Formats: sequence, C-alpha cells, structure tokens
Amino acid sequence: MASKTSRDVLGRGLGVLRQAIREQPRIFTIAVVGSVLFGGMIIVSARVVGTVIGEVALPAIERGEVGAGTLALAAAALFGISVLRVAGIFGRRLGAGYMQYRLQASYRRRVTRRYLELPLSWHHRNSTGTLLSNANSDVEAAWYPIAPLPFAVGTLVMLVGAIVSLFATDWALALVGLAVFPALFALNVVYSRRMAPRQARAQRLRAEVSGIAHESFDGALVVKTMGREAQETARFAGRAGELRDSLIAVGRLRGVFDPLLETLPSLGTLAVLVVGAFRLRQGAISVTELVSVAFLFTVLAFPVRAIGWVLAELPRSVAGWDRVRRVLDATGEMPYGQRVLDQTSSGPATLTFRDVHFSYPPAEAHQAGAQVLGEVGFTVPAGRTVALVGPTGAGKSTIASLAVRLVDPDSGTVAVDGVDVRELTAASLAGTVALVAQVPFVFDDTVRANIALDRSGIDDEAVWAALRLAEADGFVAALPDGLDTMVGERGTSLSGGQRQRLTLARALAGRPRLLVLDDATSAVDPRVEAAILAGLRPSTAQPGAPAASILVVAYRRATIALADEVIYVEQGRVIARGTHSELLATVPGYVDLVTAYEQAEAERAQESAYGDEVAPLPSGLEIEVDR
Repeated sequence: MASKTSRDVLGRGLGVLRQAIREQPRIFTIAVVGSVLFGGMIIVSARVVGTVIGEVALPAIERGEVGAGTLALAAAALFGISVLRVAGIFGRRLGAGYMQYRLQASYRRRVTRRYLELPLSWHHRNSTGTLLSNANSDVEAAWYPIAPLPFAVGTLVMLVGAIVSLFATDWALALVGLAVFPALFALNVVYSRRMAPRQARAQRLRAEVSGIAHESFDGALVVKTMGREAQETARFAGRAGELRDSLIAVGRLRGVFDPLLETLPSLGTLAVLVVGAFRLRQGAISVTELVSVAFLFTVLAFPVRAIGWVLAELPRSVAGWDRVRRVLDATGEMPYGQRVLDQTSSGPATLTFRDVHFSYPPAEAHQAGAQVLGEVGFTVPAGRTVALVGPTGAGKSTIASLAVRLVDPDSGTVAVDGVDVRELTAASLAGTVALVAQVPFVFDDTVRANIALDRSGIDDEAVWAALRLAEADGFVAALPDGLDTMVGERGTSLSGGQRQRLTLARALAGRPRLLVLDDATSAVDPRVEAAILAGLRPSTAQPGAPAASILVVAYRRATIALADEVIYVEQGRVIARGTHSELLATVPGYVDLVTAYEQAEAERAQESAYGDEVAPLPSGLEIEVDR
C-alpha cells in the first residue's frame, strides 16, 4: 500500500485538487487572479528595480546629483507596484481561505449526513474515534493544500512569464532559469513521493489515538472500578508514541528537503550573478538587465516555495481524502419509500411481523453472518400492549430495532397498519413509531430542549403533558430552573430513573401511535412503571393523552402482568404466546425466567428499601444492547 501510494500520490493528489476546483470554481478564480496579479507585479518590479538601478541610481552616482523628478517617478512606480502586489495578496489569501473553509464545512456536513444514512450494522464495524476523525481531521487534511493552491497556480504563471522575460533578456541567463526551475519541481516531486507513506500512516494513527482516547474516557467508570488505569494509560501511551514517532519521521524528512528547497533559488541567484558578470564583460547585457534578472531570482525564491507547499501536503491530502471517501462511498443505506400513513388518524397503530429472518453482517467479508432471528411472526393489535420476554441473547432488542426500522430484515415483512415500513417515508415512520431504548441518552442541554428536540408543534404545554405521562413532571418541577435546567452531558445531574423517564417523555411528546419500549423503565420503581404504562393504555389513558399500541421488552413480573399478551422468544424464535398466566401454566422456560428475574428484583428491592426509585447507575456505565 505504501509503495502504491508513493507511485501515484501525485496523480491522486492532483485529482483531489481538481475536485476542489470543480466545486468552488468562482472562488478559486478570484484567488488565482489575485495570485497572478501578485506574480505579475514581481516580474514588473524586477524590471523597474533594474531600471531604477541602471538608469537612475548609477547615472546619479556618476554625475554626483539626483534629479528630483526622476527620483519621484521611480518612487511612484515602486509604490504603485507595491499597492498592486498588496491587492493581489489580499485577493489570493481571502479567496484561498474562503475556498478551503467552505470545502471543509461542506464535507463535514456530507460525512455527517452519510453517517445518519448508513445502517447501524455499518456503525457497529467502525469505532467512534474513527468516525470522529473522519468528520474532523480527515476532512481538514483532505483540503489542507487548498490554502497554498492559488498561490502555486499563480506562481506557475509567474514562472512562465519569468522564463519569457529571461529569454527576452539573454539566452545564457535563460538557460540558468531553465536549469533551476525544473530542478525545484523535480525535488518537490521526490519529496512528495517520499512523504506519502509517512503522512498516510500518521493520519491513520491520529484516528486510532482518537479512538482509544474516546473509548477510555467513555468507559472511565469501568477503567477505574476495575483498576485498569495503568493498563489504559500504557495502551494510550503506546499508540500516542507511535503517532509521535510517525510525526517525527514526517518532520525529519521535511527537515532534509526544506533546506534544499530554500537553497536552490539562492544557488540560481548566484549562478545568474556569475554568468551575468561574464556576459556583462562581453557587452551582451547591460547593468539594468543583470540587476533585473538577479532581483527576479531573489524574489522568486518565496513564491516558488508555494509549489513545494502544495506538493508537500498532497500525501496528507490523499490520505485524508481516501478516509473521507470510504465513508461517502459506503454502501448499505436504507432508502425510504414514498408511502405515507393516514395523517388524520390519531388512533393506535397495528404492528405486524411476518416470517422475519435477520442476521447481523459478519466482521469479515469472507465470513457468514450469525442468524439472530428466524421465522418471527406476531402482531401487536391496535391499542394493545404486548410484552416481549426472553433470555439474554434471544433477539428481543433486535425485534425492537426492526419495529422502528433501525435495521431491515433479511427476509419477511415488518408492517405498520399493513404497510411495509420500507415503503414509508422517513417523516411518516418517525411520526408514527417511537422507540425508547434500553440505555437512555440525554443531550447536554435543557430539559425542554431534550424533550422538544426543535420539533414543530411541541410547545411548553405539550412538554408538560409528556412529562406527566412519563411520571416525570414532579421531579422536573422541583429542579432549580424547571424546564430550563441544564441536565449535563448524558444527563449526569439526573438519576438513572429520571433519565429514563425523560427519554420516555421525549418519545411521547411526538404523540406516536406505536410505542416500542426496549426495557426502557428498568431503573424506575415498579409502582411508577405501572402508572406510566396505565397512562398509555387507551382504556386507562389520561384525557388528551395519545393513544398508542405498545411493544415492551419486559423482565419484571409486574410489567409483564400489565400486558394484554406475552410473546416468549428463545434463540431468535417465537416459542409461545398468550397471557402471562397462560404461559406460567404451559411454558417451563418462561416460568424459570420470570422467577429468576423476580428473585433478582426482590434482592435489589431489599438493598434499596427507601426512595421511589431503584438506585441509579453511576454516570458513564453503559449496558450492552441485548441482541
């Protein structure tokens, strides 16, 4: 891979630059015009300086006097050239900066939008640190050469003008220029090829360091309670050390080539003076021409470096672009359909699973995916509550994910009101079905913002109504600032039960017709849980409350007993269905499971004898989703 990158980095890097120009042609044109103006003024200034020295300064020294008019004219010419050069610099830098930041912002949005389009299975195969790096440092690296690009293009135009000017002056001096300028370009190409594998490795290590850091910080509770601080520190330090060594290798190579790139123009100036002095003695050129050419080589040293800057950053740009394109070109998105459910209906929806099979994608392409669900079929009738019960790994959370279309089945149909969820528009599905996940997620924002999520039609009255349904209005009213209270990152200022009720209120605020609860009240006292579920049932709902069908992944006997029907699953298949009492009488596995959960709940209740909630989980502890 490193060898291939070394060979084609220049062509691929120029392809990235062409893509940038195609996307921002007007801004690029403005920047290049500014750069060409700057370069043109350098060539003109060389001529003017040569003329001033040869036609004004030397004659004045020989005469012993300086003509005021001539001196004023020379000063005005130099001042006018300086003003135009400043204008060129302003246009070049403004255009280049604007172009670079527009591209970075545009591709950050594209990468983020693509993240939202890709299925959960794709996200499961990519670490959070890598995804953060793709949207941040990789996008930044991809467009890093844009800043010097207009300067480099203007410099190329300037070099052509300089060569023409040299040939117009003297063929011998032109040959010096033809030797120096290609040598500079060749040196930059060699530098770029040697730098390519080093930059690619550094960019990859940036993502890995970010991933380890994110994982360590996110799992801080596990790290500390398990006494793994030293090991995690060593793991991070090892990868950070690799990144350090990689960046040192980049800097070492840059340290070798930078002096060479600085030296060549100086050697060119020296060669011009030597050859020019010889030609001056021969009478082939004048002092004015020699000074002009020498000055031209002197001032060209800095602009020519712009080409080197672009070529030097191409390896990093290619590495970042490849990582960004990996996201943008990823397949597996779940396109939505065009069908819309009846928007005038406010009654509960019906959920139907018909012969559903599902397998999670394998970690490696050559492996077969493990089947999670097989021949799953059941119905949640409109207005009914159905409990999904089964041992760990039975596929309950996968069924919940299929119900809200976080994933699609390999075969079979998941339908809402008789319509395959794959045929629905995104808005219709989101407005009909809501999921409250196993692990509550709360944004670092106010209570109001967490519930409303900027959705239209959800005012404070609707927020309070949702809080009442979730049995959360009491603790929210007691918060220092009520709805305006900041809850902290991941809701750190709230208990586990409060976070669960807040996320439930968020779902209810959208008035869904089908509510999927994936063990969403595990940290809430059973009495509070019973009140919540009773408030959602059409027969016992509060006045004005949304009537919803409910699919609840349940563990507690108290929760299960509230359901109209219980579906018992094992190893991804529906084993039995019926009322709670019917399954207790006919399914031994169900009896063992419910009894085991009940014993665990009793022990937990004894440990938390006081308070209306089960003791909250410490902040940062996350429970693995049960598939």
